[in-house]
Amino acid sequence: MSNNYRILLYYKYVDIENPEEFAQEHLVFCKELGLKGRILIASEGINGTCSGTTEQTDAYMEKMKADPRFADMVYKIDEAHDHAFKKLHVRYRPELVTLRLEDDIDPREKTGNYLSPKEFYEQMQKEDTLIIDARNDYEYDLGHFEGAIKPDIRSFRELPDWINENREMIKDKKILTYCTGGVRCEKFSGWLKEEGFEDVNQLHGGIVTYGKDPEVRGRRWNGQCYVFDERISVPVNQEEHIIVGKDYFTGEPCERYVNCANPECNEQVLMSEETEHAYLRACSDACRVHPRNRYIKEHDLSEAEVHERLKKIEELRAEV
Repeated sequence: MSNNYRILLYYKYVDIENPEEFAQEHLVFCKELGLKGRILIASEGINGTCSGTTEQTDAYMEKMKADPRFADMVYKIDEAHDHAFKKLHVRYRPELVTLRLEDDIDPREKTGNYLSPKEFYEQMQKEDTLIIDARNDYEYDLGHFEGAIKPDIRSFRELPDWINENREMIKDKKILTYCTGGVRCEKFSGWLKEEGFEDVNQLHGGIVTYGKDPEVRGRRWNGQCYVFDERISVPVNQEEHIIVGKDYFTGEPCERYVNCANPECNEQVLMSEETEHAYLRACSDACRVHPRNRYIKEHDLSEAEVHERLKKIEELRAEV
């Protein structure tokens, strides 16, 4: 199957006047091109992932480069054989990444030191280095750098509180931080410096750039990289693939994320196909018997069949 499509990942911290109006205009422009994706617009810049044919994505980049505000914006490009999104969303947001700080950080004025993939690879292996994953826990669970710390957070805005709770562990260390494409680290590393941490460094271009680097080749990355599109995950380490994800129910190696069948929960859970069927694609007993359980509806299961599945789950628990 030929790769006639592309996926663009990009961001740029830049002043945008009337961002809500710009978002509406940008939506019309992207629709006219036929792009799909998720693009966020704020007064502080743009953060997007979109997909389209080679011609459509070329036209998008050409138009953006003609705008002085985005002329030097860097695009991370993946080849694909279809769209990576079902729909197109272009939305205004108060922030490109949600930290909700009392005193906001402008990465153009304060941010951590940029490290190239090679520099990051070398620094990871030195003593007194602390590698902090700036992503959410479900992203970390699918893949991360060797030795990276997993902050106990469900969303990016919880990260400053976690740092404050763990200052003793972090102080006087050489801090390395990373995220998918770099946009979160720009602001997070700037906040770390504002908080008095001196030796703060970030992976320039994020995990996506690291995985494509011809010299580093994604080494010291284990698992897959979580991405916010239909692919869900992409490979990083070009030399060795070590699965770090674990099936939610069995603990067996697993890299397959599904959404809980209860639409009111919709939690992303690592499950093999076998455990998906065994546990009705639900993360808890309550979600399994929820009246709107999507798995039950999709498979047209009768009450008797559901009861039989639940009985088998109880039998499995009794064996443990």
